[in-house]
Amino acid sequence: MKNEISELVEDATLEFTLGNNDLAIEKLTEAIQAEANCFEAWHALTEVYFSQKDFDKSLVSAKKAYDLKPDDIHINTSLSRIWMEKGDKETAEKFGAEARRLSWKDELKNNPSDSI
Repeated sequence: MKNEISELVEDATLEFTLGNNDLAIEKLTEAIQAEANCFEAWHALTEVYFSQKDFDKSLVSAKKAYDLKPDDIHINTSLSRIWMEKGDKETAEKFGAEARRLSWKDELKNNPSDSI
């Protein structure tokens, strides 16, 4: 089942890159119906809606993804972009700062000798 969901997300990502947003949304929705806690599907759905400038749906999807993985750099970045588009600079900056913090943390973890 997990492989099928991963395939749906990958297929949806391909459809999105080809400009087939409706088909991407359909596949991601199918993945989410099969596995409601699929972070990758929620995050991909966030990006598809964002590209369509549907910031309300993008935010709903991003919040679901964030609930599943609050320490993910990419979802924090997505939330920052969404909030900026919605005109809430303070909230956008909060998520942007968290994304930078997580990025630095990851960099230090992966390159400890560079931090000395």
